[in-house]
Parts: sequence; C-alpha cells; structure tokens
Amino acid sequence: MNEYFFTSESVSEGHPDKIADQISDALLDAILKQDIKARVACETYVKTGMVLIGGEITTTAWVDVEEIARNTINNIGYINSDVGFDANSCAVLSAIGKQSPDINQGIENINFLEQGAGDQGIIFGYATNETEVLMPAPITYAHLLMKKQSELRKKNILSWLRPDAKSQVTFKYKNGNIVGIDTVVFSTQHVENISQIILKEAIMEEIIKPVLPNKWLTKNTKFFINPTGRFVIGGPMGDCGLTGRKIIVDTYGGMSRHGGGAFSGKDPSKVDRSAAYAARYVAKNIVAAGLADRCEIQLSYAIGIAEPTSIMIDTFNTGKISNASLISLIRKIFDLRPYGIIKMLDLLQPIYLNTAVYGHFGREEFPWEKVDKINLLSQ
Repeated sequence: MNEYFFTSESVSEGHPDKIADQISDALLDAILKQDIKARVACETYVKTGMVLIGGEITTTAWVDVEEIARNTINNIGYINSDVGFDANSCAVLSAIGKQSPDINQGIENINFLEQGAGDQGIIFGYATNETEVLMPAPITYAHLLMKKQSELRKKNILSWLRPDAKSQVTFKYKNGNIVGIDTVVFSTQHVENISQIILKEAIMEEIIKPVLPNKWLTKNTKFFINPTGRFVIGGPMGDCGLTGRKIIVDTYGGMSRHGGGAFSGKDPSKVDRSAAYAARYVAKNIVAAGLADRCEIQLSYAIGIAEPTSIMIDTFNTGKISNASLISLIRKIFDLRPYGIIKMLDLLQPIYLNTAVYGHFGREEFPWEKVDKINLLSQ
C-alpha cells in the first residue's frame, strides 16, 4: 500500500509578500479600468514604514500610485503603527519606467490573434478531482483557514487578531486517496495582552474546527497553534515583503510543477500569468469532463511568437484516453495564443486584486475556473 504525506501552506492578506502582491495588482486593476491596452509589470517592496513601487508601465491612463498603495494597505487592516504598519503615514516611493520598445515590437501586431508572447516561458496548470473545486486538498484547506482568520478579524469577532498569519496543513494519502489530516500549523499575529491559552482555544474552536472536515480529523492529528508562543511583531515590521515571492501559495501548493513566473502586477500580455490561467482552465475542463482524475499541463512560449512552442500533458495514469488524443483535443478546442487566451478568458478586466490573496485557482468567481468545454471534450 502506497502511503505518503503531502503538505501545503497559505499566508494571510497581511503577510508582507501578500501586501506587495495586492498593491501591484491594485495598480494593475486601476490602469485596466482606463486602458485595456496598457502594458504593466509592477513590482512592490514593503518594509517598516515604507513602500517602494517599481517596474515598467506603458499606458494612457493616469492613476494615483500613492493613493492606491495607501488604500490597499488600509483595506488589509494596517491602519496604525500599533499594528506594525500605518497606511496613512508610511512613505510611498515610486520608481516606474516604461516598457522596452524592443519587447513592445515583439508583442504588438495589427492582427490581434497573432500577438506574440511578451516573453519566453514555461507554464504549468493542474487539476485533480480530490476536492469539489478540482484542486489539491492541502492548499485548498490552507487557504480556507486564512480566509476564516481574516473574516473573524475584520468582523471583530476575535478582536485580538492582527493581519499577519500563516497556515500549513499536512494530509495523509493511501494509494492516492486522502485518509486524514496528519498535522495543522496555524500562526497568527495578535495583540500584546492576549493569553496563549485563550488564543489557542479560540483558533481551534473558531477557525480550525469550522473549516477542516471532521471526517479527516483524528485522535492522532497534531495541532501547532502559534508554536513559538508569541507573534506580536508582524507584517512589514517583522519581515520585508516582495511581489511574486509566494508563487506556490498562489498556485497548487507544490502538488504541481511550477515554471517560476509570478502573477501579480502583470497585465495579461504576460504569458507567465495569462497562460498559467489558460493551463488551469484546460486541466480543469479535462478533469471535469471525466477524461482524467488528475491532469497537469505544460505550455511553453517564445517571445514575439503567438503559438505555444510545446504542449505537454500528464494524467498520472488516470487518463481515460491517450495523452496524444488529449493534446489533439486541446489544440482543437482551446486557443492558446496570447490574444486567444485573453479573449477566451476575458482577461482585460480589473479582476486581479482579488486574485492576489487566497490563491488564483479553485475560486469560481474567476473566468479560468469555468467548466464550459466539457461537452466538446466529451464528444
């Protein structure tokens, strides 16, 4: 019997790296509202008392970079220095340039469908039928724990919670099937004067038990809640944050391979982002159509070239038809050229701030989560 453990982590919207992701995507959304042809590659760095925003942006839009950054930080919950970061008084520095004309000439095309990729790249997408949202369970439940922490904090139900938090969940598998949860790690920033006894009981009763299915919790499940015993200093005061440093949290929690390209702050002409969404869309529709229990797609691109340079599929011996047949269906049904992806998934809309926390996949509000190709795939 093949028995193994698999672990994934998530982080809250108040984690420094996620503050950076959200600022980058908030700026992208603000620009796309005015200019859908904008080219945006926006990076953010946060540390105690400061935000630095840089990158390359070419657009006809005008946006107030400082105001967007402050509003984003404020909405996360960093509203005074007692929390570790103050949206109103932190310094906001901008070092934004324009996209290189050498890159631009490779991606602009009078025939939109022949728009070239904004860069070379390898991209992966994945789906599995082990959860209703066709995502791996470890990352799915790690995200749900973080969402619950945010909900209770923002509703002031647990008033001693602060914005920075992390979760980690270890699932036990036998022969590819989940048999239980082995370990849960939950760390949350908190006010100075909350006792660890009260904190641990509240986290268990108000967050962990309501979120994790009881059928997977056993007498042997281990829980580590704020295992260091103190987490008062958090956010950018505890660690610096940087856009694109939580790429495994953003995707499949390590259960699928990753091409290395981050998402946040990039407009859809960047295949790091748009093709990753397309690869998820393809993999999810294949699993939803019953053609495989698990499916991983790899796409690759060359700068300035529209068609993918390669398509690979792995169904981990769960496919109902051959990989060659699946690739033939993919080429026939899905337009995986950069502009084809943008059109297919309606990506030129300001939806990206919401993707910047709790994962880009497994959330039905996003267009790449549609399962509208299952009839075509099943024919």
